Amino acid sequence: MADLIVRLYDLPSLAPAIDRIEQEKVEIRRALTPEKSIVVQWVAASFSSAWADECAVSFARQPLACFLALRQGQICGFVAYEATCRNFLGPIGVDDGSRGRGIGEALLLCALHAMRNEGYAYAIIGGAGPTEFFQKAAGAMLITDSEPGIYRGMLRE
Repeated sequence: MADLIVRLYDLPSLAPAIDRIEQEKVEIRRALTPEKSIVVQWVAASFSSAWADECAVSFARQPLACFLALRQGQICGFVAYEATCRNFLGPIGVDDGSRGRGIGEALLLCALHAMRNEGYAYAIIGGAGPTEFFQKAAGAMLITDSEPGIYRGMLRE
């Protein structure tokens, strides 16, 4: 999977994405330190131990670099940034039953806006899976010759 780059100075507005998920009774907020174990365990159970490891790292910085999507107090999605590399966004995931409702887009834009507010002009989405999603939601562009990128030779389960 190739890497993508996003111009943070040219992001879509966050408000419409938040409005859409509020209609779904979903809220997005930055994670809190005492939630680390719960979040990391959810990510491992819902996605993979590798993503859980990256998510755990996002709790080691201030401000925390993890946003959660919550429905009725339960996690239904997450996004982390600055986990594997500085200025990298990801992983990002929404549980199967919540996909297709705009939650992923809202999570993505929350994290990208946070990165812009922290002083970055660009963000890298490393090893992006659904490139069309990132292109449509945030104007991400393919970085040529970036596959396999930073994840080259990574140990796998």
